[in-house]
Formats: sequence, C-alpha cells, structure tokens
Amino acid sequence: MMNGCMSEQTRNDGGDSLAGFGFAFSAYFLWGFLPLYMKLMDHIPPVEIVTHRIIWSIPVAAALLISLRRTRDIREALTSPKVLAMGCVTAVLLSLNWGIYIWAINSGNALDAALGYYINPLFSVFLGFALLKERLSRLKWLAIVLAAVAVVILTVDAGQVPFAALGMTITWGLYAFFKKWLPIGPNQGFLLEALILAIPALIYLALIERNGTSQFADNIWMLVGCGIVTAVPLLLYANGAKRLTLSTIAIMQYIAPTMIFLIAVFVFDEPFGTARAIAFPMIWAALVLYSVSMLKRRA
Repeated sequence: MMNGCMSEQTRNDGGDSLAGFGFAFSAYFLWGFLPLYMKLMDHIPPVEIVTHRIIWSIPVAAALLISLRRTRDIREALTSPKVLAMGCVTAVLLSLNWGIYIWAINSGNALDAALGYYINPLFSVFLGFALLKERLSRLKWLAIVLAAVAVVILTVDAGQVPFAALGMTITWGLYAFFKKWLPIGPNQGFLLEALILAIPALIYLALIERNGTSQFADNIWMLVGCGIVTAVPLLLYANGAKRLTLSTIAIMQYIAPTMIFLIAVFVFDEPFGTARAIAFPMIWAALVLYSVSMLKRRA
C-alpha cells in the first residue's frame, strides 16, 4: 500500500494545501504503478522480495530523518518497551500486507489487490464502529452492505473467499488502526517498523544465501530498488496526509487501486468475468456513498 490507503483515523485540523496535494498525489501515483515494478520480479519468492523491501527502505527513511534532524524520537522509541511492543504489532501487519500484495501481483491476481484497496476504507469505517463505538450514518452502512454483498458474489462465483483481497483489507485496516496509537511521527514510525523487521529479514536472507537459493546476485538492482519504491511513496503519503483534510485524502485514495485495476485488465490481461463485472461496480457505488458521507460531514 499500497500499501497506503487512508483510514478514518487520519486527522488534519487545518485546510488543504498545495504541497499536501502534491505529496499525496505523488504517493498514490507511484503506488498505482508499483505492480509493473513487482511483476518484473515474479520469478522471485514473495518473502524474499518483502525482506529486501524492509532492508533497503531503512537507508532511505533514515537519511530523511537525519536531514530533518528528527532522530531523537527513534532513539527514545527503541528504549521504550511499550512503544517497541506497539511497533512490533504494526510492523508485523505491514509485512503481512506487503507479502499478500506481492503474491497477488506476481501470481496473476492483481485485480484482487485492487479490490482489497477499494474495500479498505469501508473496513476501516467498520473497525471504528466495532472497536471505537463510532456512530455510522445510513450512507456508510449502505456502503458497507454493498461491499459485503459484492464480496459474497465473488465468493460464490469463485467457490472460495477472495483471500488475497480480504487479507490485504484486514492487514492494512488493522495496521492503520494500531498506527493511530503509535506515539511517534509517521516518518519515525515507519523507520521504527523497518528496524524491527530488519532482524528477521536479515536472518532469512542469511539462511537463503547459505542454502544457495537467494536471488539477490542475479537481481541486485531490482531488489535494492525495492527500498526506494517502498520508502519514497510511504514518506510522501505521510507528509501529504498531514497537510490535507480527511475528505480530500478519502477521495484521493482511490487513485492507486484504480490504476492497479486498469493495469490488471489492460496490461496483465487478467480475466474480468461476469461476477467481477457486477461486484466491482457495486464496490465503486459503495465508495461513492462513503465519499458523499465524508463530504457531508465536512460541510
């Protein structure tokens, strides 16, 4: 995430800024094209790609914090058991989301990745209702019901639950939920998560290197580039979200899954049968209702 869809927990007390729009649009645009990059590595196991995303994200995120002179929070977080524990939770959810996403793209299920990101904001709304006792408007309830019916249609047609789409939705929704309680800034939080994940990532890379199954030597620049394509959009997104209203981010978040959808159908040539032709418009209608509800609340 895109590894980057917004949830209801994002807050912005001011108005929109041009810089914020530029940051957010750049992030979603880059996320939209990410499947093309990942597809070039469909011969590499998803777990290995995830580990390189983790490792090579660290220098990018660290360089940004050093340039901004905001490393103090990281030092304090690394000595706080409570912050480390919460960081471990968000880090695990983030890595699971990355893994499911990469598997979906490289196994010919990019449409499921798009579906997962489309459903994500509605799942976040439901989490707010279920866990935070937030009241939902009729429009939001109708949006959630439409999305649920769409998933049922896809399940009946395929004979199984769309695990990739729901897995991405649930992991990112929970990630956004718990991220709200991480008591450090978004840039510092991302570096903290990457540092936590670096330990198992390095162990895994050492094991596959020892076993002779590592793909690093033959794909060095593609795997190193994973750090850039991972960290840069996340950092752009984090800085854009601080400068935009919730309603603006709520609408902009559809840029990436729409690009993924178009790439899946017109570039990857994934099948778009009757069930998907029914379910996706239902999801889009649900998102229109969700956006209208958000805009009405901001008015």
